[in-house]
Amino acid sequence: MEIVAQRALWSAPWAGLLVVLAGHGDQVRRVFQRPKLLAQLAVSALMIVSGWTVYVWAVNNGRNIESSLGYYINPLLNMAIGATLFRERINLLGVGAIALATVGTVIQALAIGHLPLIALFLAATFTVYGVIRKRVEVDAQAGLFVESLLMWPPALALALWLGHAGTARFGTAAPLTLLLMAMGPVTVAPLAFFSWTTRRLPLSTVGFLQFIGPTLGFAIGLVVGERLNALGLVSFGFIWAGVALFIFGAWRAGRRVDARTFPPRAVSGSDNEGMSETSPIGDALLRNDAPLSP
Repeated sequence: MEIVAQRALWSAPWAGLLVVLAGHGDQVRRVFQRPKLLAQLAVSALMIVSGWTVYVWAVNNGRNIESSLGYYINPLLNMAIGATLFRERINLLGVGAIALATVGTVIQALAIGHLPLIALFLAATFTVYGVIRKRVEVDAQAGLFVESLLMWPPALALALWLGHAGTARFGTAAPLTLLLMAMGPVTVAPLAFFSWTTRRLPLSTVGFLQFIGPTLGFAIGLVVGERLNALGLVSFGFIWAGVALFIFGAWRAGRRVDARTFPPRAVSGSDNEGMSETSPIGDALLRNDAPLSP
C-alpha cells in the first residue's frame, strides 16, 4: 500500500509541472467550476488507484504473468468499445488481428489454469479509464493534474498513518527513498501520453499498440521464474500473429494516405492534356469509403 500512496503523492507535482509548461491552468480552474467534469475525473482517478493497487499486489506476489494477461485483454475491450460507443470502423485486417489476439488471450487464460480475476479487474479498470478520458472535455495535462490532486489527500493520509505505525519504508534508506520519489515522473509520463493519444487517435489503434506493455510484463514473469507451460507459448504465437497483421494493415493504410497526398501524374501525348489523377485507393479515401486505420 505504501507504494501506491507514494506513487500518488509524487505524481501530483510532476503533473502540475506539465500544466504549467502547457499553460493549462485555466482548464484546471474550469474543472473545479464544473461539477460534472470533476465527477468524471474523480471516477477516472478511482480507476487509476484501483488498478495500481491490484497490480502492485500482483507483481509483489509472483503474479506477473496473470497481471500481464489483464493488459492483453484491455486492448481487446478498447477495440470493442471503440467500435460500439465511438462508431470507429475496423476493416477485415483489423477484425482478423482482433480475432487472433482474442484466441491468444483465451489460450493464455487456459495456460494459467484458473479464472483470471486479477487480469479481468485490471482490464476493466483501465478500459473504463480510457473511455472516460476520451469523453471528458479536458486536455490531457489538466485532467491528469486534477486526477492527481484528487488522489493526494487519501494518499497523504495513508502515508502518515504508515509512518505513525512504524511500517513506512520512505526515508529509511536513500536508494529506496529515491526510487519511491522517482515513481512520480515514471507514472505521469505514460499517463499523460495515454490521455493525449486517446483524444487524438482511434481507440482501436491505441488499444492494439498496448500489447507491447503486457508482453514486457510477461517476459519479466519468466525472468523471475514464474511458470510457463506449452499453452502459454502457443498463446504468444496467436498474439504476435495478430500484432503482425495489425502492423501490415497500418502500413497499407499509410500507403493509402501517401496515394492521396501525392497523387501520381498522368502523362499523355499532349502537354495540354496532362492532368493529375488518384489511384482507386485514393478515390476510395476521398469518398471516405475506406477507413484510414484498420
